[in-house]
Amino acid sequence: MSPPAPLLLVLDGNSLLHRAYHAAAMEGLLDQAGRPVWALRGLVGYLARAAAHLRPDAVLVGFDCPRESARRAEYPAYKAHRPDKPADLSEQIAGAPELLNAAGVCTVVPPAYEADDVLASSAAHARRHGWRSVLMTSDRDAFALIDETTSVLRVRNGGFDEAVLVDPEGLQALCGVGAGQYRDYAALRGDPSDNLPGARRFGAATAARLLAAFGTVDAAWAAIDAGDAQSVRDVVGAQCTEELGRPETREVVERNRRLMRMRPDLPMPELAAARLPLRLAAMRAVLSGRGINFGPSLWALTGGSPPAVVTEPMPELQPWRLRGGLTGRRDPTPGQLALF
Repeated sequence: MSPPAPLLLVLDGNSLLHRAYHAAAMEGLLDQAGRPVWALRGLVGYLARAAAHLRPDAVLVGFDCPRESARRAEYPAYKAHRPDKPADLSEQIAGAPELLNAAGVCTVVPPAYEADDVLASSAAHARRHGWRSVLMTSDRDAFALIDETTSVLRVRNGGFDEAVLVDPEGLQALCGVGAGQYRDYAALRGDPSDNLPGARRFGAATAARLLAAFGTVDAAWAAIDAGDAQSVRDVVGAQCTEELGRPETREVVERNRRLMRMRPDLPMPELAAARLPLRLAAMRAVLSGRGINFGPSLWALTGGSPPAVVTEPMPELQPWRLRGGLTGRRDPTPGQLALF
């Protein structure tokens, strides 16, 4: 039996910084100079814990371009409804790429594009080289990137212990659509977080039904255009069919698909530049300089061995599992995390 293909772990730095910021805001960890670091500490903690569970061969962290946005240039309302970030969050986002680079972590900040595009381009880059990839984010957008070599580790409320690893089978169970259908599904449903309204009357369940029957929204439009609107009505009802056939609705869905498409062709570092292990002494020195200390927790990133753990019987906890064959090279400690 041949060994599994190498694994690239890619983090959405912006989404995970936001989640870490809100999760630990009450603690308000500051460094020696009084600068906020709790979101930065949380991001490194996500990276360390994911590496300990997945045992990747390489890691990379992507960030949004802070200066310009190709999507906002095309559609000025894109994310325009979002309030300004708190100053202590903005400061940590701005400093994250430099901190991680100094610690030896490969980072990418693409001009005019976002961390989502880094996820897409990294997954494509890994696939071309015969690697697998796991994309770690708190956003659902990355579900459109799932395939037989790419899974999404989605962090939800409750932190890393509530994360779910979604592969093609898991996405079908979760949303009722295949990975290749997810962008149509999201475009129909819309994405309020990005200020992208969807098609009226189309929620998640209705969009999934339409795509289960027709495969794509284009095929449903083709049926309507060919005079077979009844086949669409049979699936989603008369009101949704009427809405779907309106030119304004087509424009909305097509706009959403364009803006939701993540670029798979951005220049990416060579995989060798993202290879583990990182240098433990250098990583600790950089992090401790900002008041971030992890002790032995960085072992999976720096080529160490798992720390000894004293365990007691805990029958209520279930063994940690991964679906999709991403079990890695070493079994994690039972009870640490439940993923599907």
